[in-house]
Amino acid sequence: MFDNVRMLGAISGLMKNKEKIAEATQRVRATLEAARLTGEAGAGAARAEVTGTMRVLRVELSPALVQGMAADEKTRALASSLVADAVNDAIRKAQERMRAEIDAEAKALGLEGLLGGQLGDMLGGKAP
Repeated sequence: MFDNVRMLGAISGLMKNKEKIAEATQRVRATLEAARLTGEAGAGAARAEVTGTMRVLRVELSPALVQGMAADEKTRALASSLVADAVNDAIRKAQERMRAEIDAEAKALGLEGLLGGQLGDMLGGKAP
């Protein structure tokens, strides 16, 4: 109960200074947009690079995988699965980075722990 009162007090204090919130939001947004995270699958046969805001920048396939895709339908299906796995791995890493950046800004603003498990839910998973 006292934690909730403390958090309400912190929120009230921040509402009085909206510039701090805007600055923190800008810092997080800039940091995440600049972040580049790479996910991979199939021991590197497929790689995906995303920004911290989860925008896919590129997908790379190993020459061996590309060569095999021309050979048969089974290899094309495998390649498709590997691409999806690599993108999902990169997105998971971006979610972790986003969670860490938001948590760091919340701590700097005196709101450490305020978002709790809700942040993890918003980002598609449980907070660590």
